[in-house]
Amino acid sequence: MPVREHLPVREHLPARGGGVPVLDVVVPVYNEEEDLESCVRRLHAHLARTFPYGQGAFRITVADNASSDRTPHIAARLADELAEVQVHRLDQKGRGRALRAVWSNSDASVLAYMDVDLSTDLNALLPLVAPLISGHSDLAIGSRLSRGSRVVRGPKREFISRTYNLILRGSLHARFSDAQCGFKAIRRDVAQQLLPMVEDTGWFFDTELLVLAERAGLRIHEVPVDWVDDPDSTVHIMRTATEDLKGVWRVGRALALGALSLDRLARPFGEDPRDRQLEGVPKGLARQLVGFCAVGALSTLFYLLLYSLLRLGLGAQPANAAALFLSALANTAANRRLTFKVRGRDRAMRHQAQGLVVFAIGLVLTSGSLTALDTAIGTPSHATELTVLIAANLAATVLRFLLFRIWVFPDPHPTDQHKHKHENEPEHEHEYEYGHLDHGHGLDQSQVHGQSQVQGHGQSQIQGHGQSHDQGQGLGQSLGQSQGLDHGLGLGHVHDQRRHDSGAAR
Repeated sequence: MPVREHLPVREHLPARGGGVPVLDVVVPVYNEEEDLESCVRRLHAHLARTFPYGQGAFRITVADNASSDRTPHIAARLADELAEVQVHRLDQKGRGRALRAVWSNSDASVLAYMDVDLSTDLNALLPLVAPLISGHSDLAIGSRLSRGSRVVRGPKREFISRTYNLILRGSLHARFSDAQCGFKAIRRDVAQQLLPMVEDTGWFFDTELLVLAERAGLRIHEVPVDWVDDPDSTVHIMRTATEDLKGVWRVGRALALGALSLDRLARPFGEDPRDRQLEGVPKGLARQLVGFCAVGALSTLFYLLLYSLLRLGLGAQPANAAALFLSALANTAANRRLTFKVRGRDRAMRHQAQGLVVFAIGLVLTSGSLTALDTAIGTPSHATELTVLIAANLAATVLRFLLFRIWVFPDPHPTDQHKHKHENEPEHEHEYEYGHLDHGHGLDQSQVHGQSQVQGHGQSQIQGHGQSHDQGQGLGQSLGQSQGLDHGLGLGHVHDQRRHDSGAAR
């Protein structure tokens, strides 16, 4: 799968795909001879009846993870009988490995997957992929934990699922509600960039994919689902939970160290309406002030703690210098990541070097204040020293913010942004050209495969779900017939984390 420098602008997929499937639904299986045939036939019948892009617009791929029973033979027979079904055989187990293998080689514009037990009601499938087809979102997930979901499962699985998602929110600051529901979709252009960054090949694959996408500022659409637990599930809960916790530690550590190049997941500058410069409104100033104040408060506490500890064995000046140096390194790293939204290792050393210059200025201010205090009083008390240092640090903090904003992490000039946009504008690599985003029109009836496949005027098989946290209204009108489907497609809620300032803009 080729990797571009940046993601292209999100656009609505064209009404005609030129023989290329719009949707590829992957069903990962391992020794599923009992459920495979009924699952594939039910899924195929549902898509043939409801998917509004016509004949050949969807594909079902059975990803066989080294099954040792009759699963490969059943899958091969289904592929022979149903033109839209194909089989991909792997020699190793792992859901993540199966999805990576199929998605990396698929030519469909939207890539999805679902568990073979079909625990999720299929009526949520089109609401899942609609925001990806319209260009509104980058990924979509089914959620069993959001409002509007209707779930039937035992207390043990409910407790484990909710606990795991709380861990994700607390440790990785995840904002999506359900990481492990086996019902997800992604745009192919996003998968091209994101899959090479995902290391896990097992059950943690989903979580890692979503965390990286969210940290990169991609839009994740959620659909509340109707979900009935499969009592015969072969998932080993404790082993899966242990591997997931290891994955949380690995991803959290990589994000903290800036080891992931999330910049290549940025959209071109100007794609986000918040890139627009409004006259009289400094771009991002309010958010940056809040972030900087929070980081500054924590840095000051960290500095005072270090100074108090080092002062026990060192003089005032050495203790101040050491505490200020260590807190300055932490402050620069925190502001780089949290306040000014710079990710990855690009220019990290340069930013730290510039931060040390700012540190030197702060050292002059605080050390000068101590010198002046010693000259004025002689032997001041520890409380007096701390009071003077707090005042000096506040002055240094104000100066640090100005230097960070103007010198270390400056906003590029609008002309530079425009130039950068054109320099990084990707060439058309798809086998067909994207159409234009249009939220107000559906597909012409001649573009839909059979009028009997789509029910209009309130009887559509596509059911709307949930509410939108962003600008989601009207997206249901971007799919389907003007007489039917424009009333059917609803939206779940959408996470839209601010794209970092140093991505395509810088």
